[in-house]
Amino acid sequence: MNRVERRLSKVMDELAALEREQRLLEGELEMHRSLHDDAARDAAVHETPVERGNAYEAEKDVRNFERALASLAARRASLESKRDRLLLRLGRAL
Repeated sequence: MNRVERRLSKVMDELAALEREQRLLEGELEMHRSLHDDAARDAAVHETPVERGNAYEAEKDVRNFERALASLAARRASLESKRDRLLLRLGRAL
């Protein structure tokens, strides 16, 4: 296995790991969105500082997971670009 093939294999492994991480993050984000909906509803109904605080914290969690997913998407795009360049190099070497 030459150097380009090794690098390509590493990039493909990283992409697979990112895909698994993305699925987990999407599941957690969905759960936190549901929790935020419940907390926002409770804050609107009960109008207590505790409920409003819970809603705010739940909203922060949702934003954090959305940022994590955006960061992961950027990393994935970078790796996909690198994979494409390596595939081109590999095609020329054959």
